[in-house]
This record gives sequence, structure tokens and C-alpha cells, in this order.
Amino acid sequence: MRIAYLTAGAAGMYCGSCMHDNALARSLQRKGVDCVLLPIYTPIRTDEQDVSSEQLFFGGINLFLLEELPVFRWVPPAIRRWLDSPRLLKWVSGRAAQPSDKMLGRLTVSMLRGLDGPQASEAKRLANWLREELQPEVVLLSNFLIGGVLPAIRQSLPDASLVVTLQGDDIFIDYLKSPYREQVIEEMKRLVPIVDRFIVHSQFYADKMSAMLDIPQEKIGLLPLAIDVQHYADSRSHRQGADDGTLSEAENQAKEKWIDIGFLARLAPEKGLHHLVAAFLEMLDSDAHLPVRLHVAGWQGPQHDSYVKELQQQLEQAGAGDRFHFHGSPDLAGKKRFLEQLDILSVPTDYADPKGLFVLEAWAVGLPVVQPSHGAFSELLAKGQGGLLFPPGDVPALVAQLRRLASSAEERDRLGVAGRAYVIEQGSIEYQATELLKLLEASKSRAT
Repeated sequence: MRIAYLTAGAAGMYCGSCMHDNALARSLQRKGVDCVLLPIYTPIRTDEQDVSSEQLFFGGINLFLLEELPVFRWVPPAIRRWLDSPRLLKWVSGRAAQPSDKMLGRLTVSMLRGLDGPQASEAKRLANWLREELQPEVVLLSNFLIGGVLPAIRQSLPDASLVVTLQGDDIFIDYLKSPYREQVIEEMKRLVPIVDRFIVHSQFYADKMSAMLDIPQEKIGLLPLAIDVQHYADSRSHRQGADDGTLSEAENQAKEKWIDIGFLARLAPEKGLHHLVAAFLEMLDSDAHLPVRLHVAGWQGPQHDSYVKELQQQLEQAGAGDRFHFHGSPDLAGKKRFLEQLDILSVPTDYADPKGLFVLEAWAVGLPVVQPSHGAFSELLAKGQGGLLFPPGDVPALVAQLRRLASSAEERDRLGVAGRAYVIEQGSIEYQATELLKLLEASKSRAT
């Protein structure tokens, strides 16, 4: 099977979807599948071997200029291709300001209109390249927001199966202001009949996106969320207190008396770090001698500097500065070391997360989690049995669950063992790749 896998780059930041797409493409390649990972907008950034193609479509600079300057479509192709240079895009991504809400809305609608919008020439270029260079049997999109290319691809490859993964599209849509949000939803609804199969990672998300975009349930296939477990095959148990160099010698010697609570996700309000900080301070306020520490790691965008600084100030003002450790944005090896030194992981998101890769990463090292009972978490924890749930946004309930695990090494061990067993059996990228191939074979039959 020959697969063209389109993934949207995230402008130089670590993106869970990008990293998952990269891992899945690599696993498919290991299985002998002819899978080409094609970035859209910008090159992807991943914490492991990048298997994406240097060929890039809808480069961010071109996308902006075609939307803002219609005359730009007459610029010689050689110049436009130069603007898609991965090196240039990476350089610009690191310096560009955040787009305004209006610009973001306009660009999203423009992309979805495909052949009927300013990006028509780029949609045709992609479709022609797929036909002339790759001739895939399946075209797999990592999200529906880049679905404006589908009509052009269908014209160029009438026999190809068109498959779209839904994994966070709603979060982006809900961020858009009116009238762009409504326009985006209508454009996506228009594209639904062209798609042969939609893929989701939870029934929660299948139901939500089916209702939002009028997708027939029979078009939706459920694929378990996964990570590359091989990276954690030799992982030491978190109870051994692996150190990443941020703790003092005295702290390491006294590790056995501490309970280390961790957060691993983007440092953004929607990820709920403020809830975890509030819970941590409440735990200390009720018992100043409680042996707990808070560890935080994750990518931080400049737009969230004030958010993170405010939380750090809260910890300092409460006299908990020596109990808090910030680990920056770790690479793959650093992430593994970070998780190994923890006793509990919690990412108390405000939004209903459709995935939660950090849960699987925690389980891969035998680490229990405490998560809000919304989004994919309820289903994931029901299957993996590797953690506890609490009502979303309920800080006292979060405190109660953290206290429960902090007071019982036996329960932490039991949940951690269960979570690790689930990841190895059903949460590995190899298992997911096998299940994906089954779905794609069914989609090919449907398309023909």
C-alpha cells in the first residue's frame, strides 16, 4: 500500500499531533508500507527521528501572501518555491508574531475553500505532485482543517481513498471568532461527502465531531491512541528516582521521603497548570510538612510568558519556591528522565482533550495519572486502569485524588503497573499501525 500522509507543521513548536504523525509514519515504514509524510505550512518539529519529506506544501509565507495579496499568484513559481524553503520557514517561524484573530480566521476559511479560494494554485500543485510523483492508493490527512485540498486530490486521483484523522479540530474551531467559526464549520461540512473514512481516538470525539460536522457515524473508525513504546523499553521505574540534574545532591539522597507530582504538556492556560498549582498550594496550606514537590516540563510559547510567571510568583509568595522545579522543554531522552523521577503525573486540562499522549508516556514508565473526567481521559483510564479521575475544574477533588495517591505507594504501584501493561499491549505505535492498515484497507474497498 502506498500512503501519502499529510501533517500540519506547528510553526517550530513541539506539537503532540506532529510527533504522533511522525511516529506512526515511521512505524508504517518499518512494516514495509510505502508511506511518505508530507508537511503542510511549516516543517514539523519532533523529539525523535524526523521521517517527513523535505517537500512542503502550503508554506506559511506563501499561504499568507496568497491571502493578503491576490497579485502574488502571478509571481514566478521559482520564487514561490524558494519561500517554501524549510530553512527559511523555520527561521521565520521562530520570529513571526502571533497572527491576529481576524487573520487566522481568514486564512483558515481560505484553506478550506481550496479550489474555490485564493489557495487554488497551491491545492492544484499538491494534487498534481501526488499524481505525478507518488500515485498513492491512500491519502491520509492528520486533521480536517487542511481538508480544502481534498476536491483537487479527488480530481487528480479518482481511485485513491481519502482518509481524515480528527484530533483536536474542535479546539481550533472554537478558538475562532464569529463569523469565521461559522464559516469554517460550513466549509468542513461541505467537504464531508468527499471523505471515505474519518479516524478518531475516542468514542467521545466521534460523537462530538459527528454532531458538529454532520458526519455519519458509519464513516468514523476508532483507532487507539499510541506512542512508540520502544523508547521506554529500558525505562527504570519512577520509584528509583532517576535524576535529570536539576535536583541537588542532598535532595537526591532524601528522594525516598518525597512524593513528586509532575506536569508534562504545553505551558498554556487550556492545559490547566494553574489548577495543579492551586491544588499543590492547597495541599501545603493544609499541611506544611506534607512531603510533596511539584515538577513542571513543557514547551512555552512567548504569548504565555506572563501566565507562567504569575504561577511562579504564586508559588514563591506562598513560600513553596523550594518545592517547585521547572525543567524546560525536554527532548525525548529528557522527557523520559523527567517522568522516571515522578510519583504522580497530572495535566488537569480545561478543555476536553481528544487525545492525551502524555498519559501513555507516563504509563510507559509505570507512572499513575490523575486526570479530569472529560474528553478522551475517561475512556482511556477505563481501558488502561492506570490512574484516577476527578470532575473537571474541581480543585478540591483534584487535591483529594492527589492526596490519595501520595499516601499509598501500593496504589501508585498497582495503577502504574496496569497502565504500563495497557501501553505495551494496546497503546504501542506498532499496534496502532496494524489497526490503521485494517481501517485503510476497508476504506480502499469503500472508495472503489
